[in-house]
Amino acid sequence: MRRIATLALFFGTTPFSEADVKVPSLFGDHMVLQREQPNAIWGWADEDEVVTVNISSQRHTTRTKSNGRWKITLDPLPSGGPYTLEIKGKNTLNFENILVGEVWVCSGQSNMQWAVNSSNDPDLEKLAAHYPQIRHITLPRIGTQEPQYDFEGQWELCSPKSIGDFSAVGYYFGRQLHQTLQVPIGLIDNAWGGSSAEAWVRRDLLESDDRYQSLMKQWEETERTYNHAAATAQYQEALKKWGEATAEARAAGKKVNRARPRAPRNPLVNQHRPANLYNGVLKPIIGYGIRGVIWYQGESNASRAYQYRELFPLMIQNWRDEWKQGDFPFYWVQLADFRDEKSEPGDSDWAELREAQTLTLDRLPNTGQVVITDLGEAHDIHPKNKQDVAKRLARVALARDYGLDLVHQSPRYASMQREGNKIILEFAHVGGGLDTFDVRYPLGFTIAGDKRQFVHASAKILSPNQIEVWSDEVEEPIAVRYAWADNPICNVQNREGLPLTPFRTDDWPGLTIDNH
Repeated sequence: MRRIATLALFFGTTPFSEADVKVPSLFGDHMVLQREQPNAIWGWADEDEVVTVNISSQRHTTRTKSNGRWKITLDPLPSGGPYTLEIKGKNTLNFENILVGEVWVCSGQSNMQWAVNSSNDPDLEKLAAHYPQIRHITLPRIGTQEPQYDFEGQWELCSPKSIGDFSAVGYYFGRQLHQTLQVPIGLIDNAWGGSSAEAWVRRDLLESDDRYQSLMKQWEETERTYNHAAATAQYQEALKKWGEATAEARAAGKKVNRARPRAPRNPLVNQHRPANLYNGVLKPIIGYGIRGVIWYQGESNASRAYQYRELFPLMIQNWRDEWKQGDFPFYWVQLADFRDEKSEPGDSDWAELREAQTLTLDRLPNTGQVVITDLGEAHDIHPKNKQDVAKRLARVALARDYGLDLVHQSPRYASMQREGNKIILEFAHVGGGLDTFDVRYPLGFTIAGDKRQFVHASAKILSPNQIEVWSDEVEEPIAVRYAWADNPICNVQNREGLPLTPFRTDDWPGLTIDNH
């Protein structure tokens, strides 16, 4: 009811006393403010009401606008605390035990939402989770076309009791930062399993871009024709018939061959509809002071990987534009290895999605990617080793944002040169030099000539940043691919253990080029 009341006030009706100053749930006891930068505090009150905000030695005063909304900006604070935040109008709000440190948003789909309880060694992890200076808050999953300005939730201190249901990647990432930097950490989790990237983007941006017209027309048709009441009635009728048929089969001693009907899922409130998550779980936190975002998503867009080349950068830029905090860090996890291993080279939508993610590094500043083709599970889209995923994300943040001298980038293809029937590949970001895991020679390379038929290739590390690739089946090679499969068999890494980024030297049309 608190969220509904706050929204009602914002849009002009007030079910509670008009004298009350209100703030979103994002502001409360145990919150963490971003250190060393201005932080916005906002809320609602009567029109033209004077609102005063006090914290530490700071005092800020403003008046509400005609819509009842007010906002002040705190001066930068150093890491530390605890502080009390006082917000005073015709009433007074006091929030206690506030810390100042590093704040990160943990977002994406199910692999970011995946909880500590479901990751490796949850019992041991929870037993050790005594970190009262790590604070976390989770947004409820609301998919809507109407912008939300509040949500039901509260900041919690990290403890064995509280951390089990929180994002595993988010927690392990935050823990590494806390242990390394020795400052408070705030983690905001708004991930939603199965979500599509377009659901995280403001709708008018998609509608005004010709590249998404096919996608938007499909959704417009769904919005026009879908009737949840009718779908529910059809489900109830199907369930009734299934029950009758099941009972008859069991009475006759026969096997039940029909699967139980599934209840309909309303696509209008799900995690795929364009802008649903932008409005439902992103809008309520936009403007809160953060250091950056860690992101784990892409599985739901793999069938439209070529489209993701543009959609993903659009989404990141949309967030940055809305936040008005400049080009804040945005670091993501590349898709893990998944599905059955294939004995022969071929096309792969997951490989194309990984490529789209990598290309985004060149499209936008202050971005980073971690490669995890060595951490997946063939028959589980949710690999349980979230600890190593988080450590790789933390490497990026610690090096890029906190100035630590760490190798943090996976080696990445830079250039190629043909020499006879061999191709010499050169790589950037090799750290201590190229290396292999498990066996001494490189695995995962394929090679092709002008017929564009790829075959497995032999490979040899020539120097810390060069690999030679060849096959006796291809006399005049023109293209090389590495780890180009859903679940690639590959083993090249740098000496620090960061896997070589999957790549291809060609730009031949792929599986998803026409999927929109």
